[in-house]
Amino acid sequence: QVQLVESGGGSVQALGSLRLSCIASGRALDYNAMGWFRQAPGKEREHVATINWDGSDIQYADNVKGRFAISRDNAKSTLYLQMDRLKVEDTATYYCAASLFPYLTPKTMVYEYWGQGTQVTVSS
Repeated sequence: QVQLVESGGGSVQALGSLRLSCIASGRALDYNAMGWFRQAPGKEREHVATINWDGSDIQYADNVKGRFAISRDNAKSTLYLQMDRLKVEDTATYYCAASLFPYLTPKTMVYEYWGQGTQVTVSS
């Protein structure tokens, strides 16, 4: 059974920073695509950032480019999301996801495994 456990969420003022972590059970190398998605109240879950197995391919949503950075440490089976210059509109529950799909994609439907989510709240 695959388990993804997120941590690092919290409350921060606008322009602050947070670093999210996601530990995956099993071998991270088994999951070609890993990523972060978020869901705000009343909104659909949306893509934030995704990364392939060796970090050579990364995709960012337009509204986080230049502020967020995704990375993974396969030896530690851990996925990270460094979030800088946070905005109020970044407030959401952030989910870690993993997929065996051979190609990197921002489409949520492709990701078979999901964590429970970690709350990020940004205040003005």
